[in-house]
Amino acid sequence: MKNIWRRFLNQLINKSEDKAQESTPVSDFKHAKAVRKFRISLRQLTKEAIFIICGIFAAAFGLESFLLPNNFIDGGATGIALLFTGITDLPLHWLILLINLPFVIIGYNIISKQFAIKTGLAIILLSLVIANIHFPEVTDDKLLVAVFGGFFLGAGIGFSIRGGAVIDGTEVLAIFLSRKSGATIGDIIMIINVIIFATAAWLLSIEAALYSMITYFAASKTLDFVVEGIEEYIGVHIISTHSEEVRLMILNDLRRGVTIYKGERGVKHDGGNDNLDIIFTVLTRLELNKLNTEILKIDPNAFVVMTAVKDTKGGMIKRRPLH
Repeated sequence: MKNIWRRFLNQLINKSEDKAQESTPVSDFKHAKAVRKFRISLRQLTKEAIFIICGIFAAAFGLESFLLPNNFIDGGATGIALLFTGITDLPLHWLILLINLPFVIIGYNIISKQFAIKTGLAIILLSLVIANIHFPEVTDDKLLVAVFGGFFLGAGIGFSIRGGAVIDGTEVLAIFLSRKSGATIGDIIMIINVIIFATAAWLLSIEAALYSMITYFAASKTLDFVVEGIEEYIGVHIISTHSEEVRLMILNDLRRGVTIYKGERGVKHDGGNDNLDIIFTVLTRLELNKLNTEILKIDPNAFVVMTAVKDTKGGMIKRRPLH
């Protein structure tokens, strides 16, 4: 009986050791994968936090050093808060918090929980910075106030968007209303801002409303610049009978990556080869003129389609090194 029991225990021990040996590589792989995911998430979270913090301080500087002392406003929720501050003397930080709160709730329902949490924290931090950190007034020149106030405010909103949050909830409201009404987001934002500036002209003055429009344009252009970056990318499809020469030109002269699609002619040729290669590449607008010139040299009849690219990730986006 003892021998039987001993053999049974030995079999259990051997099976458990075999399973442990088999599961070790899988466990190590899962562990390494989990560590890699954690590092990527931590790196991305740190990057987003830096963007949001920079955006908060840039927006607070623009508000306190330019717009608020001169009773200028901007468009959107920030403009509404500045307008109420100008006519009621209520603290700006409380108004920013209260006016943006409904937009955070809307963002939670129509975008995502993560977006709403980051946006709520960003707005709270902006309110705390405005309430506790006092930036000096830089100038009282109305044109400089309008331009640079809009510049810093637009940069702040842009950096926050790069971090995955917003400190002005107008865009969230526009997304919500566009889904309900069928109107475009741009049209809704324009209608909201027209109402805000018309109200400013009635309650403050026409001059203040006009300068505030300059502030809004400066802020919107700066926001686009910050979000889209310095280099605007263009996606180019090239259909040519000399596709191999075009491919080598892009790789060697422009030093850009290419992708080849296998295509077929729509208009068939009797007895001919209707197969062709479609070349796709992404490059900056500054390189577009050179690309067109080189394509003309190779094939004047090439069909070229260009589309704007909002953002790119991965692949060979940067210029290839010379060999």
